[in-house]
Order: sequence, then structure tokens, then C-alpha cells
Amino acid sequence: MRLEKRVAVVTGAGRGIGKAIATRLAEEGARVVINDVDFAFAENLAAKLKQTGREALALKADVSNWEEVESMFEQTEQRFGEVNILVNNAGIRKDVPFHKITEQEWDATIAVQLKGSFNCARAAQKYMLPQNYGKIVNLSSPVPASLGTRGHASYAAANAALAGFTKALAQELGRYNINVNCVAPDFIDTEMSRNAARREGMYLDDFRRFAVAQIPLKRMGTPEDVANVVLFLVSDESSFISGQVIYVRGGP
Repeated sequence: MRLEKRVAVVTGAGRGIGKAIATRLAEEGARVVINDVDFAFAENLAAKLKQTGREALALKADVSNWEEVESMFEQTEQRFGEVNILVNNAGIRKDVPFHKITEQEWDATIAVQLKGSFNCARAAQKYMLPQNYGKIVNLSSPVPASLGTRGHASYAAANAALAGFTKALAQELGRYNINVNCVAPDFIDTEMSRNAARREGMYLDDFRRFAVAQIPLKRMGTPEDVANVVLFLVSDESSFISGQVIYVRGGP
């Protein structure tokens, strides 16, 4: 088991890519904290993992709220004694044309994806620095997004900032043996991508045909494809990889 007894916090893990990541890390022996604002989904996944003999803890926290994030990591440390891995997966997408977007819609996207990653990394490093070990993976998206051409200003801004945040954090935390990387999935068959297709006025079959036509590997990706890359980055097999943005999109 590559992550035997490691403690991993995965945000936005109740569904989709986050759920696949939490499940994959647990399969490799990690003790997993499943965070989601939709707590019922987090609880359901934690219960399923426990049924298979894995150690899992569901915690509700809004990652854009520092007090809630700080409490989540305190509860993690109280339960498992340490924090070794952080996967910043939580994010939302507000596809609104720029001339119509409101300040509240802009702020919501930035708050969850960018500020949320900042809050969680800030909390996690308090536990990682003293142990001289840690793995942080930020989930982003290619910029510009592959689907559609309009309404992505806030989403693109947050994702571009995450790439810079990853590189800066890798420089700063590297001396403490903390690896920081970013994974940018695209053309992954998730609820978020299907909703984005609907907003573009596309039927799901048309969306899949559109996607596959652009992918060299000629298939859409799965959440498990992303989870496998994250697993590699949080394992010791990637100990000399840091500050990188890795695209998971079936091609260049």
C-alpha cells in the first residue's frame, strides 16, 4: 500500500472527481477526511469506505471560510494525530457572460476555488512543517476551458491563479520537504462538465461527440483517470516532482 496510514484531507469529496480521489487514496491505505459542504454526500462516502475496512471521517466545512477550515484541520489532527496530504478539489463554476456577471458571482467562484485552496494550504502547512513532510495537490482546469468560448472569466481567473499559487507555494515550502503540484483535468465526464454542456445548449450525446473529436485518445476521461494522477503525486514515487501543472485531458 503506497499510502499506508497517511492522513489525507480531500475537499469537495462527496461527488465526482473528489469522490474518486478520496476512494483511490483510501484503497492505498490512507486515512481519509472527506470534506464537502453537502454533508450527506460526504457521510455516504465515508460510510461506504468504512464498510470496506478503510478509515474515513466526513467533515462539513465551507473552504472559503477560514474558521471552518481551521476547525476541520483541528478535528483531523484530534482524530488521526497528523496531516500528511491535502487535495484541494473543492470548486464551483459560474458560467456567465462578462457583461452580465455580478460581483457576487465573481466572488463566489474566486472564494471557493482560489481562496479555499489558500485557506486549506495555510491550515495544512501548520501540521506539515513540524513533521518535515507533506503533499499538496491543487485541482485546477486548463485556461481557457475547452468547452465553449463565453462566460468563463471568473473560472479562468481562478484556475490561472491556482497555477501561479502552486508554483509559488512549491518554492516556499520545498525546504520543508513539502511537494506542491497542480492537476488540471479536462474533458472528464462529470456532473460539472455535463451541466456546463447544458448551459451551452448542448445535448449530452452531442457534448460527448464534440469532446471525443478533440481528444487524441478518442475517449472522454473518467474521475478515476484524475484520481490515479493525484495518487501518484501524493505518493513517495513523486518525491522529486514539485511546482508542476499536469494536464489530464487525453492529449496535449
